[in-house]
Amino acid sequence: MPRLNWIGRNAVVNHHFDVPFHFLDRKYGGGRNMIIHGDNLLALKSLLPKFEGKIKCIYIDPPYNTGNEDRVYNDAVSHDKWLCMMYPRIRLLQMLLADDGAIFISIDDNEQANLKLICNEIFGERNFISQITVAGNPRGRDYGGIARMHDYVLVYRKTLALKLNLIEDDDGKFKSFDALGGFELRELRNRNVKFNDGNRPNLYYPFYVDVAASDENGLHEISLEPKDGRLELYPSESQGVKTVWRWGREKSAANLNINIMAKPMKNGGYMIVEKYREARKMARSVWCDKDVNTEKGTLLVKNIFGGKVFDYPKPVEMIERILSMATDKSSLVLDAFAGSGTTAHAVINLNRADGGNRRFIMIESQAYAETIIAERVRRVDPECNFGYYEIGARLFLDNGMLNPDIPLEQLREYVYFTETRQPLPHSDRQFLLGIHDGRAIYFLYDPARELAIDDEFVFSTLNDGAESRVIYAERTFCG
Repeated sequence: MPRLNWIGRNAVVNHHFDVPFHFLDRKYGGGRNMIIHGDNLLALKSLLPKFEGKIKCIYIDPPYNTGNEDRVYNDAVSHDKWLCMMYPRIRLLQMLLADDGAIFISIDDNEQANLKLICNEIFGERNFISQITVAGNPRGRDYGGIARMHDYVLVYRKTLALKLNLIEDDDGKFKSFDALGGFELRELRNRNVKFNDGNRPNLYYPFYVDVAASDENGLHEISLEPKDGRLELYPSESQGVKTVWRWGREKSAANLNINIMAKPMKNGGYMIVEKYREARKMARSVWCDKDVNTEKGTLLVKNIFGGKVFDYPKPVEMIERILSMATDKSSLVLDAFAGSGTTAHAVINLNRADGGNRRFIMIESQAYAETIIAERVRRVDPECNFGYYEIGARLFLDNGMLNPDIPLEQLREYVYFTETRQPLPHSDRQFLLGIHDGRAIYFLYDPARELAIDDEFVFSTLNDGAESRVIYAERTFCG
């Protein structure tokens, strides 16, 4: 696999390990949604103890490195600096992503090629799903010799466990109906000659068509057994090859004259057709409809705030489409370059539409994390509960000791995570954090008093039934 080299690479490829854990200091609010103000590198690292492998869908819209120096981000740096900024962040995002999760990254031509190479390295080439072309500016931007109309969205999965959802098909308006509802017709024959009677004999069998009568949609009844007056019909030949059906005999038998029938052809023959009833479709690799027009995002934010407060916000409908592809009703969604808060808005909209309980984590380094993102959430849905956080103190002091000012629960989460790579479970025991794979994890610590492993602790506390134990303590006085 090709590997991208740049100035500074060796310093950043493992930098995510060196990033210190920080306390996420909740300033107000509560609930399961989070808005975090601060450096997203620090915030992502600090989310690991609770959320590693838990995020179903990640969307980010990082700086494009376009040379536009008016933006609040440093959007005009060398490719080397941009890669040094992005690489450890994508490393942490990959760690946070669930095994059945997907990440969507907006980017343009300036860094698309570089971004794809580092994502191939971090996620693996086989986990690349698609590069979506998003024509968000139909009029084009008249500079550079060719007016650019589009950006991209790179899509990667964590593992092969991901299965993207179908999305609503706005163009698929049904024209035919029966007692079960609307449908469109699709030929049951497999047109791919690679599948034929030679290698798929179980898919090569006849139907028998009643040519004497048709229903209100002009379709004819069929059977799998011969009947008087019925026409025997095998899959047609193509390029001299006997093609086959897409369905086996058993599935066809269960759907006879319900979801499969015969349709007359202009040449006097018949074809077997499926009544396709799915009103959704697989997402396409080119998006050029009105819902991805960047002006929609700008107008929406203007309407929410009564004036322009943010440059180039993404259309909420575009993010809703992404979330529809990659989430279910209870998914956790992360945006580490949260901007104007469009992703949070999209989560709220989808939950309203389908009664879902999706949650969001928004991370933004700029001061408008509070004045725009949090305020947008409040205006869009006053009942949406969220906690507003700042990046707090480091968990460890310069001398390597635990920071006594950090809340005990966050220290417990961190210790358990470092031992198990799992979030802290509930425990009724004072010092027992949990048991993982037969190993009990203890944290004997209280910033208000000195605790030690002694004989009394061993005999009174270590009755957990575990196969082995790990005990964190400042001192030991066992005899």
